Amino acid sequence: MAGRQRQRASRRRAGGRVLLPALLLCLCCRAASERIRYAIPEELGRGSLVGPLARDLGLSPAELPARKLRLSAEKQYFGVSGESGNLYVSERLDREEMCGESASCSVSFEALVQNPLNVFHVEVAIQDVNDNAPRFPQDNFQLEINEFTSPGARFYLGMAEDADVGSNSLQGYELEANEYFAVEVKESQDGSKFAELVLRRALDRESEQSLRLVLTALDGGEPPRSGTAQLCINVTDANDNAPVFAQDRYRASLREDAPPGSPVLNVSASDADAGTNARITYGFGKMPAKVLQKFVVDAESGAIALQEALDFEDTRAFSLAVEARDGGGLVAHCKVEVEVLDVNDNAPEITMLSVSSPVPEDAPAGTVVAVLKVNDPDSGENGQVSCELSGEAPLSMVASSGGSYKVVTATALDREQAAEHRVTVVARDRGRPALSSRAALVLEVSDVNDNAPVFEEAAYSAYVAENNAAGAPVVRVRARDADAGANGRVSYWLAGGSAGAAGAAPYVSVEARSGAVYAQRSFDYEQCREFLVAVRAQDGGAPARSSTATVRVFVLDRNDNAPRVLWPAAGAGAAGAGAAGAGAAPFEVVPRSAEAGYLVAKVVAVDADAGRNAWLSYELVQAAEPALFRVGLHSGEVRTARAVSERDAAKQRLVAVVKDHGQPALSATATLHVVLAESLQEALPELSERAAGADSPAELQFYLVLALALLSALFLLSVALAVLARVRRAGPPAVLRCLGAQRFSVAGAAFPADFCEGTLPYSYNLCVAPGRAVAEAAWLPPPPPLPSLPAEELLGGEPCGKRSPSSSAGAGEPPAEPDAPQQAQPNTDWRFSQTQRPGTSGSQNGEEGGAWPNNQFDTEMLQAMILASANEAADGNSTLGGGTGTMGLSARYGPQFTLQHVPDYRQNVYIPGSTATLTNAAGKRDAKSASSSGGNKKKSGKKEKK
Repeated sequence: MAGRQRQRASRRRAGGRVLLPALLLCLCCRAASERIRYAIPEELGRGSLVGPLARDLGLSPAELPARKLRLSAEKQYFGVSGESGNLYVSERLDREEMCGESASCSVSFEALVQNPLNVFHVEVAIQDVNDNAPRFPQDNFQLEINEFTSPGARFYLGMAEDADVGSNSLQGYELEANEYFAVEVKESQDGSKFAELVLRRALDRESEQSLRLVLTALDGGEPPRSGTAQLCINVTDANDNAPVFAQDRYRASLREDAPPGSPVLNVSASDADAGTNARITYGFGKMPAKVLQKFVVDAESGAIALQEALDFEDTRAFSLAVEARDGGGLVAHCKVEVEVLDVNDNAPEITMLSVSSPVPEDAPAGTVVAVLKVNDPDSGENGQVSCELSGEAPLSMVASSGGSYKVVTATALDREQAAEHRVTVVARDRGRPALSSRAALVLEVSDVNDNAPVFEEAAYSAYVAENNAAGAPVVRVRARDADAGANGRVSYWLAGGSAGAAGAAPYVSVEARSGAVYAQRSFDYEQCREFLVAVRAQDGGAPARSSTATVRVFVLDRNDNAPRVLWPAAGAGAAGAGAAGAGAAPFEVVPRSAEAGYLVAKVVAVDADAGRNAWLSYELVQAAEPALFRVGLHSGEVRTARAVSERDAAKQRLVAVVKDHGQPALSATATLHVVLAESLQEALPELSERAAGADSPAELQFYLVLALALLSALFLLSVALAVLARVRRAGPPAVLRCLGAQRFSVAGAAFPADFCEGTLPYSYNLCVAPGRAVAEAAWLPPPPPLPSLPAEELLGGEPCGKRSPSSSAGAGEPPAEPDAPQQAQPNTDWRFSQTQRPGTSGSQNGEEGGAWPNNQFDTEMLQAMILASANEAADGNSTLGGGTGTMGLSARYGPQFTLQHVPDYRQNVYIPGSTATLTNAAGKRDAKSASSSGGNKKKSGKKEKK
């Protein structure tokens, strides 16, 4: 007792120094990588300092705002200061409430920092403080002890409870001083201490029937705490034998999912006494109410059964105190240890501690994007958890300490392939059957300017016709950028070209937003046929990325250049006329002995255009002797069409037109002077007399037209008088009926009337193919004109209102379109042989076939002559061959030309430029009678009248 008092005195002296060791326990150390440990006593007030967490993590106070230090725990027992980074107590810490009877108690949580994201595990050990006194399950213990009980007998008093652990827990029991009983402290295998009452001296019921003693339980704290209970001992009569259990300790195991009512085990005890003293009843001794709620024992059989469902996570084992009491009041005690077997009835729990989203796509592999924690309350294999990611994503999971996992990038990210990644975190334990839980993780990827614009085509080709308007669209280039936002916004610029960016700028421009390329000016094919422009597409990222595409612009030719005559030079004719006396005009000398095909000269012309617009063709449009010369259609060579004769004029003026094949066609004229002479000396006199003796072609043509007009007027007047005279005698002639309006088609003038009767004893059927273009010279309209259809349309007029190529070329207008339908070749019945050509002989057709006569003047003259001869034939006294009946034809075309060479116009008369044919309805004329007939035209007329 004295030693115990000294121990208590020393504890009181040390009581003042309790706070200092408690504060010294707040030490921190790194037990392993990424783990920080602290130790503090329980029951510290709120706001008490735990430790300098930021300093232990290696963070300075200046870094704290950027790193965003924070704690992650299921229950926030602690807090961290945002300014100093110190760890403080934020909730009341009761070790007994937090850890129960566990020898050690600690709180684990994670400290998270950002930029970059990292996690540190912190463990705070809660040290016990002697704040709980020992407490007996009941305040009074009732004992009945027979007076014959032998000294040394032991009686189980139970165990006091102390929530503290270690030295602060229950250490022993003390009993109030008496002469019969003493208390001894027994320690069970699990370390718990219980009290046994030991009888030291035999009882005598007669001297003392009952005893009341105080039982005290003491702990080892400084200062110590204690709890008391009253022992009420009744002395009974003798019961010599107490019940005896078959085993002092029973063991049983039970699955936590066992339903209520499941049997645990049976206890059995025996008593050597007889009668009521040998009758045994079973019951539970003094135990906590929590245990009494779980189990029940049958008083008669000793069978222990489960009363409530078990939970391994709540209590893993139970210790039952079972009593066997006989009829005499003797009691035997035994221990029943019930082990609760774990069942995999808890799925893993997944807690997302932190998620960094969005993540830039240029984040390196191994970047931490999420931190999570997995916990399974089960034990053994049921509590062993494996965690993995489900889904296709460039992410992987790395296990960390304390059941934490990091989700990191496995490879480089690419936002263009996947703007976000959705994975499922799957946590699965190893139980049978295994349980699992899932949590969705969505990670967005932010864009980085890592893609340059890409053109749809590496090289563009554009075709623009020349003479375009300034601002005309040329081509549209388009580039696409896989990035988003400003990184994917594309603008276009001129980066250079065949002449560089500065040289290409005057030609084209590009719209920055749409990529449309526009012409800055009108293009000229003859100056620039193609050029190259480089267009750069640039995005709006920082730094910007760009790519380049080439645009090749081809300028298409248009027929905007007329042919240019190189030889003979333009204006040669005018120069020759102005300097006739000096003989400066260029000319060509052709010997009179030249045969057909003799090369006179060659018209040389060029066209600045290209392709079809530069294809040139040559045509002779004006010549004093049209049948004498011809020009090559494509070569431009001027050759003789027949042999030169003595009656051909010595001076010839040829006008050739050169035209291209553009749309519309353009043309130019070339004038060539030809002198027919055997030598240059012979040609000089002709050249010297050109200006003085010869009238100009324009004046000569005027006089000829005037003379022809007067002759036509006189002829018309004579015919009119003759018709009137005959009408008066014979009434209206049949020709007027034939020429009536009923003989014409209402559809148009393409179908003329048939001349069935008239003043001439012949009829003419005119067959005209409608819609055919006339390419040769047209006949002048014969007098008088028809009443409903103009004669010029019947005999050679243009059905579509177009002028002939000869008149068009003579006026300086462009020739007819090259794709116009060609004139059909005339019937060969009317053509003369080479020996029958009027005026010349041996003329060859060459390249360009044409209908005779070849110019308008000859046509008019021949028409007048034929009509006059027709009148003579009507009188019956005229002959067309020789003598005076030639009407001057031989004088015009030479002595060899007589009317016997002229084909019978009553049979076929061909109208140049059409397929019209005048046929003879009265039969062919007898040539012999025609040749034998003679006499004067006037005399024949008189005989006919008689």
